[in-house]
Amino acid sequence: MAFDVVASARQEREKQVSPVQRAVITGLIFGGFAFYFALVGILTNFHERWIIFDYISLGHALLIVVAGSAGLYLASKSRANSHAGLLMQGAGAGAITGLIMALLVFVIVNFNLRFIFVQLKKPLLDVLTFNLDPWAGAACLVAGGAAIGALGVLFFIMTPSLRRPLVAGLAAVGFTGLFQELIQLMIQNPSVMWLRQLIFNWDGLMLQGAAILFVLFAGIYAFWGWRREQITAGFNRLPVSQQKTVRVSSIALVAIIALLFPYVAGNFIGQVLMLVGLFTLMGMGLNLEIGLAGLLDLGFVAFYAVGAYTTALLTAHSDAAFMQLPYWLAMPIAVFFSICVGVLFGVPVLKVRGDYLAVATLGLGEIVRVIVLSDAAAPVLAGAQGILSIPRPFIGSFELDNPVALFYLTLVCSLIAAYIAWSLENSRLGRAWTAIRDDEDVAQALGINLVNVKLLAYGLGAAFAGLAGSIFAIMLGSIFPHSFQLIISINVLALIIVGGMGSLPGVALGALALIGLPELLREFGEYRFLFYGLVIVVMMRLRPEGLWPSASRRREMNVSEEERAAVEAELAASKAAAGKDA
Repeated sequence: MAFDVVASARQEREKQVSPVQRAVITGLIFGGFAFYFALVGILTNFHERWIIFDYISLGHALLIVVAGSAGLYLASKSRANSHAGLLMQGAGAGAITGLIMALLVFVIVNFNLRFIFVQLKKPLLDVLTFNLDPWAGAACLVAGGAAIGALGVLFFIMTPSLRRPLVAGLAAVGFTGLFQELIQLMIQNPSVMWLRQLIFNWDGLMLQGAAILFVLFAGIYAFWGWRREQITAGFNRLPVSQQKTVRVSSIALVAIIALLFPYVAGNFIGQVLMLVGLFTLMGMGLNLEIGLAGLLDLGFVAFYAVGAYTTALLTAHSDAAFMQLPYWLAMPIAVFFSICVGVLFGVPVLKVRGDYLAVATLGLGEIVRVIVLSDAAAPVLAGAQGILSIPRPFIGSFELDNPVALFYLTLVCSLIAAYIAWSLENSRLGRAWTAIRDDEDVAQALGINLVNVKLLAYGLGAAFAGLAGSIFAIMLGSIFPHSFQLIISINVLALIIVGGMGSLPGVALGALALIGLPELLREFGEYRFLFYGLVIVVMMRLRPEGLWPSASRRREMNVSEEERAAVEAELAASKAAAGKDA
């Protein structure tokens, strides 16, 4: 009841805000974003990278996106019926966004504040004024902001059949310009050199190439939108057996293209995808502990380290190694030792729950790191010097000596692990894990052995991490203690949350979003972590259940407030009745 009163009061206040006030407030908010990007140096650094060579830099693209977003946001929140009125509001919001940046130009020209804000210097002035006279540049900021804000509104009010092809074309140009160096590396083959010369020059994406990409992708999407209903109707008229054949053939074609992509793309893409595969392996292991059993584990990196060190000690051609076994014998031994350590880790925390469990497992993980670094264990684990000369595995006479080959090894291991995890999830053990996740006391009352079930969760989860650590050892060819920091456990936990708790496809999707994307953005330095954090914040706001949630999680999130209140009221009544009977 109180919530309804607050919500209705808020709606009344929003109705009382005039269109001019709404435009001013929106312009100030988005202008504040642009002001922040300028003060922390993002605009200056991004200006060094071209989206379209000699025309639009990434810094200018960021300003365009901010001003356009102001108009887009205003149009989505406004209740005005007139399109002309909306366009005027969007132009006003964009102009205020540009005015804030123009005031920043005035400050840089007339005041020396570099002792406080180190970025307020000539490079930022050149970005904001487009290398023009400061006052002409300031006027361009205001006028350009008004035009782009109006375009943001226009983009919102146009029909979806027109808006979606424009989005496809702009996304293609933006993606190609952002990753132009990577794409040029992927099309070095002489047979496609003509394509490279048509779209790129030595400095980046050409204006001609951007126009070709925009027309091509916008045209493809427009054609698909025009023919989609006819294609769908034709597919539905096919017999069921033929529909199944078409679906299977489409899935097989997509799988073949995905499998061949790393081979065609080269070693860098293979390295990135291999890292995604390793974190997917660890994510599936941690998903057994957290997603199914509800056991929060922040020391998960310890199992990863055990798998890596065991592989190194059994295969390396160095004095630190115990023996030189073939990798295919060392890998199952590494997984076995990881399981043993996982079970040993589970014993001290059997009676611990919630936040205390997270702190306890964090401490156990740090214990492993300290032991690896200690002088006492240095004769066995080589201490800070690490273990070198870990050989690459052979399959017959073929050596897995490059990132692409190791990616395929990681892919095979991930598929096997995914099948095992799926089988466990749908087994009696998986249902026991789900029961203790929901309520340990009730699960114990139903006859579930909490000790066995929890230890199995820790042990099996550790097996996945140990397998990932074993592959990581042969990938690097050397092992050092600093490779196993707490941040790895945090990243694995984050990808499970973003992908979808308890969902195997969600784990892979989360790894691709939080591990693959930052690796592709590595050239942006520390700013890639800004994008990383932004993605997580946006995810928690827009899709709190994850990118690909499990069926049970989706049902839980879709329960309405009324149903939840009814269940809580029924439980309270049951407890009250039980109290009276007692």
